[in-house]
Order: sequence, then structure tokens, then C-alpha cells
Amino acid sequence: MQTKKIIYLFSVMFLWLLGVMSLPCHSAEPMKITVSVPGPRNLSYLPIDLISRIGADRDEGARVVLRHTGGGAVALQHLISYNSDFAVVGLPAVMSQRVNGSDVVALAAVDDLPLFVLMVRSDLREKVKRISDLKGRVLGVNTSSLTSKTTSQQLMELVLRSAGVSPWQVRIIPAGQSWNEQSSMLLSGMVDAVMGDEPFATRLLSDGKVFFLMNLGDPQTARSIPGGGFLHAVLSTRSDLIQSEPRKAEIMIKILQRTLRWVAAHTPEQIAEKLQITDTEEKKFLIAALKKYPRIYSPDGRFSTKQLNETERFFHQTSGTDPKAMSLVLEKMVMDRWAGRKE
Repeated sequence: MQTKKIIYLFSVMFLWLLGVMSLPCHSAEPMKITVSVPGPRNLSYLPIDLISRIGADRDEGARVVLRHTGGGAVALQHLISYNSDFAVVGLPAVMSQRVNGSDVVALAAVDDLPLFVLMVRSDLREKVKRISDLKGRVLGVNTSSLTSKTTSQQLMELVLRSAGVSPWQVRIIPAGQSWNEQSSMLLSGMVDAVMGDEPFATRLLSDGKVFFLMNLGDPQTARSIPGGGFLHAVLSTRSDLIQSEPRKAEIMIKILQRTLRWVAAHTPEQIAEKLQITDTEEKKFLIAALKKYPRIYSPDGRFSTKQLNETERFFHQTSGTDPKAMSLVLEKMVMDRWAGRKE
């Protein structure tokens, strides 16, 4: 009788175990990572828009959530106020944030070529023929904040000073960093010129709405500007996140590198297709811009020592006589532990 009870109990336990083993296996929730970035579909930051489209985050067991902003300085504001884990912005904007007391660091390169276009409304063609003719006019830049001057504004002020125009002799206002923002500011006449972005600039040029006064994508123009070969978009974060969640930083860099490799291996048409752009005009000009600037993105996220030196030179040139900005050493805020470095 006792033996039958034991056999019965073993049978029940065996059936229970079979039932447990047959239940669906739920894997751990993917790590949520929030990233603030200008855009959407701004050419300089396009790899970030592609992350979830190509599944680069899923492949690393994470879920990236994007927060698009009207400028790098605003994206950095999200970062330092703990509304995002990372920000992808221009490195000079990160340096400006650092000068103003925030312990922010750069983790990996996104771009390999800085793209900014100074575009002027077409109806001003006979009145604005050189940079100095912008004196007294309203100029748009990517949106800055109280604690960080966006890269677009730094470049605008440097170009103006190089032409003998003080930034105080113009009115600088935010023009955002998306097609809707920049095109509406120009077409409505709210600004006379914008230090803007691709592919928006080329689209407006093709429509006859603007003409180019300066294009940093032109190598000759870049050489004429001190530090004109600076590193633009970088992945950045707070030092405290590195201390408390180093694994999150490592995974985010792997996601970025996976995305950059994907971009390097696909055609402009395939990239545009992944973004699922329904506006045929937008899609056409995005593809054209990707073909026009084939080396815009870093292939692997590694920092270039030469480019970092150019960036420091650019930032010091834009800083005027500010002693804190002039004494900033870029190397102290670059963490290449995961991304790596090249000459």
C-alpha cells in the first residue's frame, strides 16, 4: 500500500513538472534605452533613426526609444535633466555643455564629415552676395539652450566674425533641425538665412527657394574655416551613467556600431526604403544627399585623434575670450573605452 502511494506521488510530481516545462518561456524584458537626437531624418543623425528600423537594438537585447528635438543643445538638456540616457549631438555642443558645468562625455563618433549649409532666401540674391551682407539681418540656427550653444550657432558666429560682422550686429533665432522647421522659417520670411542641414538645404535649393552662401561639405570651404574638419555628431552621456550603468553604455555603443556597419553595407536607396518615407520628394532628396556625401558617417564609431584636434581648434576659435572655454581640453571628456581610437 505504501509503495502504491509513493508511485502515485512520483507520478503526480512528474506530470506537474511536464506541465511547467511545457509553459511558454518568457525571456527577460529588453533593456530600455532612451536617446535624444535632433531630427527626424536629419542627414547628420540618420543612423540613429535607423536603429529600430533594422533591429540593431533588438539584436543586442535592448529597445531604443528616440526623442527628437530641434537642436543638439535641447537634446543635451534632456540628457542632463535625466529625461534620456544618451544624446547624439554635435561634439562642439557637448563641449559647450561641459564648459557650463555639466559632467558630460563623448562615447563614440557617428559622423565623419560635418555638414552645414548657410542658405539664404532667393529673394535676397541681389542684396546678399557675401557673408558681410548679412549684417542687420535675422539668421536662423539650430535651437540652443541656456547651458549649451548648439554647433550650428557656434559655426554661424565664427563665420560672421571672420567676415568682420559681430554676432551682436545680427539677430539670431532658433530655426529647429527638421525639414518642417527650417523650410517653414525660410518660406514664411521669418528669417533671412539659416545655418541649416542636409538634405533640407538641397531640397530648398532645387525648388529655387534659397541659394547657398557657404557649404561646409565642400572641402575647399572646410579648409578655409579654422577647425572646419571638426567631428560633428557623437554619442554622449553623463559620467554618472557610466559609473552606475556601464553595461548600458557598452550595449548602446554596440548598437550604434552595428547600425553604422549596416549603413556602410547598404545603398542610399536601401537606407531610404528602411526609413519607410512616404513623401516621394523627401525620399528623392535624401537619396541624392546620401550619394553626394558618401563619407558622411563613421564606419565603426571610432574616434579620430586628428578629428578631435580639429574639433578642439574649432571650439576655441568660436569661444572668443571666454577663459573657461579656451582652457577646455577635449581629451578629458572623450571616453573611447568601448568605441576605440584611430589616428
